[in-house]
Amino acid sequence: MSLYQLERDGDVQELIRVLRESEKERVKLRAAELLGNFPDHDDRRDVVNALVGAAKSNSDAVTAAAIDSLDELGDGAIEQLIGSMAGVDLESDAADWVTAKAFMQALDSEVPELRMAAANGLGRLDQADSVPKLTERFEDPDPRVRARAARSAGKIGDSRATDPLESLLTDPKVAVRREAAEALGNIGNRQALQTLLPMYEDDNERVRRIAVGAFGNFENDNPVDYLVEALSDESAAVRRTAVYSLIELLSNVPTDRSHDIRETVVEKLSSEDDQSIVVPLVEILEESTQAAQRRNTAWLLGRVAGEDGRGRVLDSLVVALEDDDQMLRQFAATSLAELGGEDNMVERRLLKLVEDDVDPQVKGQAIFTLGKVGGERSRKTLDRLIDETEHDIVRKKAFSAISKLGGRI
Repeated sequence: MSLYQLERDGDVQELIRVLRESEKERVKLRAAELLGNFPDHDDRRDVVNALVGAAKSNSDAVTAAAIDSLDELGDGAIEQLIGSMAGVDLESDAADWVTAKAFMQALDSEVPELRMAAANGLGRLDQADSVPKLTERFEDPDPRVRARAARSAGKIGDSRATDPLESLLTDPKVAVRREAAEALGNIGNRQALQTLLPMYEDDNERVRRIAVGAFGNFENDNPVDYLVEALSDESAAVRRTAVYSLIELLSNVPTDRSHDIRETVVEKLSSEDDQSIVVPLVEILEESTQAAQRRNTAWLLGRVAGEDGRGRVLDSLVVALEDDDQMLRQFAATSLAELGGEDNMVERRLLKLVEDDVDPQVKGQAIFTLGKVGGERSRKTLDRLIDETEHDIVRKKAFSAISKLGGRI
């Protein structure tokens, strides 16, 4: 039976047996990882004991996996490991500052696995006083300790870690650079974000993706050029993250700057002429739950979409016309007007919506757009609608639109 099946079945005893008895490092490592997914299992005590034992393994990889799983289990699991390795008894109800003090002492241990566990635990305890001690470990000879100390500093989010984390961005180990980049993104102050800008050129894909993902937290247009450059990254994951960050950036910038920055983004994206960016934009519009993201995406789509994928963009924007968010409907309407086109595809879709039994506000938004992209067929439909509709908003919008199309027949 596979380890995945054991996890699905919740058979922790068999996973424990594999962890203890397997002669294959890869299998033991995976068993240790999977055991971290059972924080509430009836056999939790056996799970913790097995992982504590595995944390003392001769395999660095298995040790690291066991420590990470103990951290995932929470509720004193890491404390049990610290106590076991350091020979002290940390009571489960000890105050956080007391436990943090013990963990800080463990950071000076000669055993790297103990330093790793202590660094992990301090991130979970979220005690700001531990940040200076964690940053001392940024010079630890063991890269696993450096990586975990960086991760925990990022979880705590104290700005005092910014300068020391910056020093880790040139670490020879990818895992350390990755954790430092993510930690700086979590801290998110101006200095931390500015420090991340050059990291979009890192040799490692995951480091680039993390850095690019943090660029969306800026409140100015500093990262726009970097994000546009990242749209040409060889990694699809990095390109996709860059699109999401551009949308997030537009949502974060001050209102008085948002228009200028949107125009800058449109200019940059249009010059790229790479329609692969349209797919994640459509996904944001269809799947995001954040209003600002969806509005900015709807606005962008009509200005950067080319012929490739135009049909899907049109479908997505027409659906957005029926959304409860009035501002989103307005942005979708302006983008549909931007799409236009001599093939009359936009007009046909909007006429279908106008003739359907939809909310008068939605129908009015579609009529408004027809006034910009419609032709003779739209004029005839709206002329008839003026006489037939019972809704003042629809009649008013139809009069306004038809006047732009040459007036009533």
